[in-house]
Order: sequence, then C-alpha cells, then structure tokens
Amino acid sequence: MKDTRVGNKTFTWGSRTYVMGILNITPDSFSGDGLATGIGDVVAAALAQARRFAAAGADILDVGGESTRPGAEAVNAADEKARVLPVIQALAAELDIPISIDTHKAEVAAAALDAGAQLVNDVWGLHADPQLASLVAERRLPIVLMHNRSNPANADLRARLGGRYVGVEYKDLIEDIKRELLESVALARAAGVRDENIILDPGIGFGKTVEQNLELLNRCGEMRELGYPLLVGPSRKSFIGYTLDLPPEQRVEGTAAAVAVAITRGADIVRVHDVEQLVRVVKMTDAIVRKNQPG
Repeated sequence: MKDTRVGNKTFTWGSRTYVMGILNITPDSFSGDGLATGIGDVVAAALAQARRFAAAGADILDVGGESTRPGAEAVNAADEKARVLPVIQALAAELDIPISIDTHKAEVAAAALDAGAQLVNDVWGLHADPQLASLVAERRLPIVLMHNRSNPANADLRARLGGRYVGVEYKDLIEDIKRELLESVALARAAGVRDENIILDPGIGFGKTVEQNLELLNRCGEMRELGYPLLVGPSRKSFIGYTLDLPPEQRVEGTAAAVAVAITRGADIVRVHDVEQLVRVVKMTDAIVRKNQPG
C-alpha cells in the first residue's frame, strides 16, 4: 500500500499503528464524553481535550457533531456545522496535528475542510450522500469508508449498558462486509478518489450483534486482503459493555484488549476515546507485533 498524506503528515502503513483520538461535540454521545452539554465553553473544553490527546501521542483528532449510537436522533447540517466548525477552527489554529471530520454529509464536510480538517470519516461509506465522494475527490483528500448496516428496527436500548443491535443477519459475516466495503470503494473510485486516499473501516458496532462484533474483531485482518489501510474503532462500544457487564465509562480495559487484538490482526489506525491509556497499549503491542522498540 502507498503512503497516505493527511495534512502535512505522511502515514506509512505497516510501520506502526496510528491513534485517532475522538472529540465528540455532541450532547448525547453513547460513550458519555460528549462535549456539547450546554454547560461551559464547548470550544475551550474541546481544545483542552485535544491538547491532552496531542501530548499523549495521538496522530489524528476526529471531530464529530452527530451521535451515531443506536437510537440517536438525526442532526441537520446547520446544527452539525454549528457544533463542529468553531472547534475545528480552534484546533487548526493551535495544534499541528491532522484533523478528521466525522460526518456523512457533503455540506458539513466541505465546511469542515474549509475550516481546517484534512480527512473525512464517513460512517455510511458514501451511501448516505452521493455528493461526498465528488467533494473528497476534488479536494484530493483521504476518506475513511466504513461498513454500516445500522437499522433502528434492530436497536435494543438499555439504560445502563446503552444500545446494541440484535437480530442482524449476515449470510457470511466477513465476506458480506468485504463485498459491501468494495461497493463503497467503487463509489469513491468512480468519483475520482485515488486509491492511496482510501482507508477502510469494518464498522465494529454498526449493525452487528455482540457476537458478530467479537467475531469481526478477531477476523478484521481479513479486510486487509482488500488492499487498503484498515481503521478499527472498538472504543467503549456496547459489545464490550455487554461482554463485561459494564457501562461506557468503565470499558477502558475492555477497549485495551480489543485494540491489542486489532493490532495483532493488522489494524493500521485505532480510533479511541481514552487516548492517554490506549497510546501506551498501542506502543506496547507494536513493540511485540511490529518490533517497534524504543531506543
């Protein structure tokens, strides 16, 4: 795989595992870390969190203004932009670290890119907004294409553990995901997105049961057969909560286990909430798996 340029940083796939830190500019994040609570200065809180992430060793900051938890209400483009643009502008002005915009809307992505973002993270893999592929191609920027079969009809919501998906059927879990990811790749390439600007995400937690998520995590390395860098995002997700019977704020150890397994299976990027702790897990796992030893 060719290197990918994100902003002024070059990502050399296979050299080490990169860490994407999550900045949720929402009032209703499943993980309990949403910053748009209506209490205090959202931009100041996001900037403080981003500084901590950067100091801890995060490689990308992923800014999102719409919750993707099961059962979450949709946010219109105007409200989403109002949440994320001031944060992205502040981050770009102060920090020398690539910024990702977590959105499936071309209108939001365009404004975010103008504000300083350099990567688009689309949880619907270009199936939600047909204009997004053309935008990314025109800007010559990278995009994360995620697999997603989320359907509110399959959402099971519980107060303590949050939402999960039940009754989701796949003929062949891994082959179905690979095929549907290639459909997203085809949309990107048809619009003119270059292969080196495509990153794939198997979509752990999105339209998959607890058991399917566990299998997918264990077999996510099979996605690398498609020939693109692999982003894996297990952080604080419900498959961990339902496995360990723990709420989101107590899932750091479960996330650490999931991240370590993802790296052994070939993940190139891991997307996490608890950056300080997980950077250490990544470095240790890389030292074992990739022999990236310090000194």
